[in-house]
Amino acid sequence: MDGNGRWAKKKHLPRAMGHKKGVETVRSIVRVAGEMGVEALTLYAFSSENWSRPADEITDLMGLLRQYIQSDIDEFDENGIRLKVIGNYKALDSDIVQLIDNALERTADNDKMTLAIALNYGAQDEMLRAVQNIAEAVKRGDVEPDQINISHMSGALDTAGLPPLDLLIRTSGELRLSNFLLWQAAYSELYFTDALWPDFDKRELQRALKSFGDRERRFGGR
Repeated sequence: MDGNGRWAKKKHLPRAMGHKKGVETVRSIVRVAGEMGVEALTLYAFSSENWSRPADEITDLMGLLRQYIQSDIDEFDENGIRLKVIGNYKALDSDIVQLIDNALERTADNDKMTLAIALNYGAQDEMLRAVQNIAEAVKRGDVEPDQINISHMSGALDTAGLPPLDLLIRTSGELRLSNFLLWQAAYSELYFTDALWPDFDKRELQRALKSFGDRERRFGGR
C-alpha cells in the first residue's frame, strides 16, 4: 500500500493526511474484496524497515492503527472476516498488542474472508525466524535435517494457514517487492500500477483482478 506520502505532497497536505486517506482506502478495499469473493487479502501496513522514519510519522501511523482496530472490529465480526497478523507485532506498544490479540480472538471463527495485516513485517526476517524454528526442531530431535522439505518451511512462516499467494499488487509505480512475501511470491502473479494507494479504488482492484484472470499460470510447466 504505497504512495500515501506522495499523495499528500501532490495535494500540499501533511503526510499524516495521506496516511489517514490510506486508511479510508483500506476500509473500502476490504469491503469490496469481500463483495467480490476474495478468500484472503493481505495488506502490508508497517514494515520492519519503517522504524527508520521520523518519530512523529511513526506516532501518527500507530495512532491510526489503534483507531482502525477499535473502529472496525465490529464490522469485521459482523461480516465474517477473520483477522490475522503477520510479522513481529508483539514488539509494538503493549496497548496495541492487546487490541490486536483481542481482535484475533474475537474473529478467530469467522470464515467468509481472511484479512491479514503485515505489521512490523519483513520477508527476510520472517524467513530467518522460520529457519531458526526449524533448527530448534532439529535440535530437539523432532525432525532430521534430510527430512526438511518445502512444507516444513511453509508451515514455519507467518502465513501458515493462509491459501497460496495468487496475486501480488504493488501500487504507486514502484517496480519492486520491497521485502514483502518473498517466499510466498515464488509463483504468484505480479501486478504493478501507477495509482497511489489513496487513489486505489474498486475500479483499480477490478483491473488488477481482470489482468490476473487473463493470464495463463503454468507454475514452471509448459
